[in-house]
Amino acid sequence: MSGLELFAAALGVIAVWLTVKQNPWCWPIGLVMVLLYSWIFFEVKLYSDMLLQVIYAALQVYGWWQWTRSGDAHQGRQVSRLGQQAVVFSLAIGAVGSLLLGAAMAHWTDAAQPWLDAALTGFSLVAQLWMAQKRVQCWPLWIVVDVIFVGLFIYKGLYLTAALYGLFTLLAVQGWREWRADLALRT
Repeated sequence: MSGLELFAAALGVIAVWLTVKQNPWCWPIGLVMVLLYSWIFFEVKLYSDMLLQVIYAALQVYGWWQWTRSGDAHQGRQVSRLGQQAVVFSLAIGAVGSLLLGAAMAHWTDAAQPWLDAALTGFSLVAQLWMAQKRVQCWPLWIVVDVIFVGLFIYKGLYLTAALYGLFTLLAVQGWREWRADLALRT
């Protein structure tokens, strides 16, 4: 565990907690966190996770815009639900992206866990996009992804990051509860 990992983990807890509370400051704090984690993952040869953090950086900016400038009169998005077809389509795109990235990482890099890392990357991108759009389905997907990430990070000796993702799992459960309640109040 390094001081950099500790700082990034602290920012991650703050960012996810703010996300659960629908506070748009989750996005700039999250931006700093993902940039730090891109370096951490490079150092331990989790290249798909490193790439994921770089893409997350762009999605942090997108999410901040969606939550603060999108919607009627620039009031930001409200929590909503995706239709079943959109969920299936998004998950299929995540699966295809996972397979393509896994094949690339297995063939052209010395990645530690090319297939698992790629699958987690593909489905994390789906969850992150849904979160930026305030889709309630982001939370159950995050729960599944985060639980698997815990195991991967323990395997790689990133114990603080594993604990962070364990905490992310608990926050995702809370986020799912709160966003469903918010959605129920408006319907």
